[in-house]
Amino acid sequence: MKSRRIARLAATLAVVTAAAGCTVAGQAAEAGSEPVVVGYQSKTINTVTAGTLLRAQGFFERRLAELGGRTGKKYAVTWQDYDTGAPITAQMMAGKIDIGSMGDYPLLINGARGQQSEQTRTKMVAVTGYNLHGALNTVVVAPKSPIRSLADLRGKVVSTSSGSAAHGTLVQALRRSGLDPERDVKIENQQPPVGASALQSGNVDALSQFVAWPGLLVHREQATVLYDGGELNVPTLHGTVVREQYAGAHPDVVKAFLQAQLDASRFLWQQPVQAAEIVAKETGLPAEVVYLYNGANGIATFDLTLKPSLRQALERDVPFLTSIGVLQHIDLNAFVDDSYLKQVYGSGYPADEASTANKAALGGTDAVCHKAVRDPATASELWLAGEKTTQAAADPGCLLRAVKAARAAGKQIRAAYVPDAGTGTRWFADKTAWVRDGAQFLPFVTTAAAQRYASAHTGSAVLSYEQAVSAA
Repeated sequence: MKSRRIARLAATLAVVTAAAGCTVAGQAAEAGSEPVVVGYQSKTINTVTAGTLLRAQGFFERRLAELGGRTGKKYAVTWQDYDTGAPITAQMMAGKIDIGSMGDYPLLINGARGQQSEQTRTKMVAVTGYNLHGALNTVVVAPKSPIRSLADLRGKVVSTSSGSAAHGTLVQALRRSGLDPERDVKIENQQPPVGASALQSGNVDALSQFVAWPGLLVHREQATVLYDGGELNVPTLHGTVVREQYAGAHPDVVKAFLQAQLDASRFLWQQPVQAAEIVAKETGLPAEVVYLYNGANGIATFDLTLKPSLRQALERDVPFLTSIGVLQHIDLNAFVDDSYLKQVYGSGYPADEASTANKAALGGTDAVCHKAVRDPATASELWLAGEKTTQAAADPGCLLRAVKAARAAGKQIRAAYVPDAGTGTRWFADKTAWVRDGAQFLPFVTTAAAQRYASAHTGSAVLSYEQAVSAA
């Protein structure tokens, strides 16, 4: 049974690879057409506005058609799908991918490798999505694992992807817990689907990965969260990168891509449920998992602007990548370039660059508690089966009451989401640990965080989800 579950998981999330290590969508460029090759990661759903959603909705092709109407040229787009950023970088260095998207650590490696030669230089031209606290990376263990804290990983084996932001999260978290990542823990360098299978088979004790692997495994009750990356309070992001030579020769195509990325972002801001359903259909991921990260008040904030805080985060990432030997030097000022984006964004760029508000925000009035839904630190959400829209709750206690009322009415719960009371990380309400503190019901992504809170607040008690619903 376990081997069949592993096979199903791998079939859902492992990227289907061709002989070259990727899937290629589309036909060869028609005679006379300008080719443009886009590398993306369909299952790294923090990049969907420069990948999966963008492609599914045809936003780039539409912008290129508009460009062709002005220039008289035809354009042929080839989409190449990978499961990490490393092969996209390799293809860009070989001049075989023109535009790509990947996470912060792979972006820095991309920029550093590109700067080794004038012919291979690249530029980061936009952000896709980010989380200011680092919650896009998570460490999980098997459901019945005896491991309860990072300290329990001493002498254990942990799977991660070397050089990824998830690897960085793991190393920093281990150091904060008093462990030496090189001496106290054995780290296995594995691709996400391999690591997920290894966790299920018991070949590794924990898995540190990026979106959407932790959410998927937890949603399927194949893992529990050991460490919420939001506890690091270190920004993590994904972004769009282009070959400098290509951008110099085809600036209008780069700007058309960024216009299309903005189209995709606006679609996600305005229709987050529909966007999640589209991405789910394209990737095979459950829509509930996609929505956890990409939905209203999602873990990922989608915003193209290159904010000062995100630039600073990239600067702080450099020492770690240097320490593990995957990066020697990078000129960030030469690599990070928002000049193309500013040309297409419009007058709202400075205001959006200065803001960290999620444009896909929960709002309205709580139908159960009759309160305005305003504060993202408490705003929660209920998704009922068969419904195309969700129900906002003012706070986690109101969410529990809404769940109780829905059950009483015979309605099925598709998903319920709450923000962690400490880190703010959005998570599945039924997969969190709850604390009752007087009249408050406080959710925590990890049991350890709930226990720490309860120990520090006399009279409070840790509850299961079902106990919390009953008591609401």
